[in-house]
Amino acid sequence: MGMIISIVNQKGGVGKTTTAVNLASYLAYLDQHVLLVDIDPQANATSGLGIDHKNLEAGIYEALLGLRDLTSVLKRTIQDKLTIAPSTISLAGAGIELVNLENRESRLLKLLEQVRNDYDYIIIDGPPSLGLLTINSLVAADQILIPVQSEYYALEGLGQLLNTINLVQNHLKPNLGILGAVITMYDKRNRLSDDVMNELYQYFPNRIFRSIIPRSVKLAESPSYGRSILHYDKDSKGARAYEKLALELLQITSK
Repeated sequence: MGMIISIVNQKGGVGKTTTAVNLASYLAYLDQHVLLVDIDPQANATSGLGIDHKNLEAGIYEALLGLRDLTSVLKRTIQDKLTIAPSTISLAGAGIELVNLENRESRLLKLLEQVRNDYDYIIIDGPPSLGLLTINSLVAADQILIPVQSEYYALEGLGQLLNTINLVQNHLKPNLGILGAVITMYDKRNRLSDDVMNELYQYFPNRIFRSIIPRSVKLAESPSYGRSILHYDKDSKGARAYEKLALELLQITSK
């Protein structure tokens, strides 16, 4: 049975989608069957894997609302073992439309339970907000991975996110776990990063991943070519960092 990992941070621009796409890509490269679920209305994970979200007739939105079967909206990627549940523009209104539906917080969970046995890992890329789509991504997950930018303001809002996770654990999903934090956009020339690291250890005493994602031009460029870093520049420092993160994740989650 596949493990469902939701990558969340309501703060935008912290490397959330970059982490979702590249972690999914490297897990597939490491011989795992992976489903990447894009429930961010910006559809950056979808376009980042070379899929034109503007011309899709259906995506995860239609499946969430019960208009389409999930398997009918899944798309193959250039990697054999990596499939995506794409986002489309329609998803922008889903937060409002979900409000009136029954089981509104657990609709994504119900969908993913149908295909869970087909994959080793299901990676969810949620929106940069704390609305109903994010709540769905938390309720659907077994574990949460939180990308945190290595800068002074990165910790702002982290308390709010952890509080939301805590509410979900208390009321909707008691066995929801936090895998830990992964540090993104790390610049070793920046002294401030050390202070952020020390403070992070207080938020996540159990785990901060040893694999640290550097600030990298290649990582920033690859989505515009519709490629993960593995297929854009596999020898770059960003690629090596995500391969290391995938290996570390495999080691931790297969215990």
